[in-house]
Amino acid sequence: MGYAPANFLFRHSSADVLDEESGKGYQRRFNDKHSLDFRKYILSPGSTTIPLTFNLRPDRSEHWEISTECGGSTLVVNEGKRVFSQVDCQHRLGYLADLEISLPFITFIGLSQRQEMAIFNTINSKAKGLSGSLLDYHETELVADIEKVKPELVLAVRLNNDTQSPWFKMLDLGGSRTSGIQRRASLRTMQKALRVFHRNLQPQYQECNDELYTIVLSFWRAVVTILPEEWDNPRKFMLCKGIGVYSLMAVAADICQEKEELPHLDWYDFYRIKVGQFARLIDWSNQGPLKGLGGGAGVTEATNILRSLRGNSQLKAV
Repeated sequence: MGYAPANFLFRHSSADVLDEESGKGYQRRFNDKHSLDFRKYILSPGSTTIPLTFNLRPDRSEHWEISTECGGSTLVVNEGKRVFSQVDCQHRLGYLADLEISLPFITFIGLSQRQEMAIFNTINSKAKGLSGSLLDYHETELVADIEKVKPELVLAVRLNNDTQSPWFKMLDLGGSRTSGIQRRASLRTMQKALRVFHRNLQPQYQECNDELYTIVLSFWRAVVTILPEEWDNPRKFMLCKGIGVYSLMAVAADICQEKEELPHLDWYDFYRIKVGQFARLIDWSNQGPLKGLGGGAGVTEATNILRSLRGNSQLKAV
């Protein structure tokens, strides 16, 4: 633990932001407002802060050393080298490059990126404003037997990573996003929707395996086939917003229980027929019946609307 000028710590550290395209990194994307707010605060009289948290990574060890001469310990850093990994401080440091104000810091020595990620999660698990999707994504790397503990999270991440999935790189993970990609739901939204879906499945389909993923993937492929305009225009329609994802996944579990009616069909053709019976009967636009619905009560109402349309549908599969 020690003290150093803010501009020194800024100059010699960096944040390992999650690159959603490659899956490397783990930090949240940078928030200018959050960082500017801290700059304003730390310049006010009587301000203070908890220590900034760093890690001296082994792969940067040629640029730093710890000297123990004269009965004490001194960290020696090569000028201009970003030897510190910002475990928990990127927004506090983000706009302090020009300030010499002294700040307290602590640094771990030699942690791996996985260990840094675990510490970041521990510190920020209750932090306001931090993307829950980012913490969820970390769990897939940190939690043993994640398929048994949170099968819905495994399914959501797989939907996002599978090139054959309509959701490929479409879920917001809370990291650095590739420009040009149209974001739809967040990873946490999909995870919660899949939790409801999974809990309402018949026992033979609940194991987190390739068949369960095929069921989920086939459903969303069918939705995109039946509702291409709504899918391609996420800002104009509710289909890919939270309320649409939650209600559709609830109905997907209902439909799954009817598979025995059409045993000769694969899951995609089965869902394509079933979804086609009702999905186009609803106005999915931002001005439709789902407008203004939110929270648990809103999801229940939206799900009831879809179930009602299914019950009133006159189409029959033979």
